[in-house]
Amino acid sequence: MAPDFSEIILSIEEREHVRLLAMKEQAASSPLSPGKWSRKEILGHLIDSASNNHQRFVRAQLDDKLDFPEYVQTDWVEVQDYADESWALLVDLWSAYNLHLAHVVANIPPEKLDATCRVGSGDPVRLEDLIAEYVEHMEHHLAQISGSVD
Repeated sequence: MAPDFSEIILSIEEREHVRLLAMKEQAASSPLSPGKWSRKEILGHLIDSASNNHQRFVRAQLDDKLDFPEYVQTDWVEVQDYADESWALLVDLWSAYNLHLAHVVANIPPEKLDATCRVGSGDPVRLEDLIAEYVEHMEHHLAQISGSVD
């Protein structure tokens, strides 16, 4: 039986929302190390990931094969200036987006999970695999924010 990704996303949001909000603005603004993103920029990157994947999760249900543009992460983070955004706003936006994505994922008909998508020049992947990658990617970066992984 496939994992219930909707429930996984909900549990991550529940676990992280309060913890992230408790972080002080100054700590969130400081780069993790010289030349690296701050926690604000990492969370902004996760918002971008939610935004890009939202499109993929919805559109893949409407077409059996889709090609999506590549996500140029450094440019997106820079253009949106997450470093100067309010930490509380970023946390709430990330949280709300993931609550919505959990809802979207919960309503994907099982037969649509086999729709294939190509992101940039990558190999085609099934929608279900995109969802799994989204969850894994989010967990990795949340661990960076908490300081438990580089």
